[in-house]
Amino acid sequence: MRLAVGDRRQGLLLYRTACESCQACEPIRLDVSQFAANKTQRRVLRRGDAQITTEIGPLQATLEKVDLYNKHKHLRGLTSGERIIDIDGYTSFLGESCCDTFELRYRVNDTLVGVAIIDRGSDALSAVYCYFDPEHEGLSPGVYSILKQVELAQRWGLGYVYLGLYIEQCAFMSYKSRYLPHERRIDGQWQTFARPTAAAKS
Repeated sequence: MRLAVGDRRQGLLLYRTACESCQACEPIRLDVSQFAANKTQRRVLRRGDAQITTEIGPLQATLEKVDLYNKHKHLRGLTSGERIIDIDGYTSFLGESCCDTFELRYRVNDTLVGVAIIDRGSDALSAVYCYFDPEHEGLSPGVYSILKQVELAQRWGLGYVYLGLYIEQCAFMSYKSRYLPHERRIDGQWQTFARPTAAAKS
């Protein structure tokens, strides 16, 4: 399985990081039979379930999603000087796939507030990309989306949810370590990182 050896997907391509002088990128995954949401994550899930409607559907590029994607990038300061994306650019980035891919769409009062692009493997889900309306950041849509993917994997009898790459020094990637226990692939082996015990903290 390509996910198990650290491969990722972007558009129609599969890739694996291979920088000779840097090992900062570490594939990260959750074993859904072992993962336990912390108190904050459980609160996010309850609040989201009370206010967010979740839809599941096929990969599809629409102007509604393009507008939300651009709003997410702009209001969260993620553009890095890039121009706003049009539907053709969106399609080439997020609307095409070489595997079994679907979307989770999140709505509040029928308004689209988030989208998660997800690949399905033989024993896992792989979180490809998630974007959301920053005006609904109080609902923690990114956290909510990961927890819904864990729920979905459990319901479908899958073993893992892959969260992409963990990079300790990058704030936009290091947040993934908050989901515990998790496994990270280091030097070709999956290593488990668990929540510190009370004895370890003292």
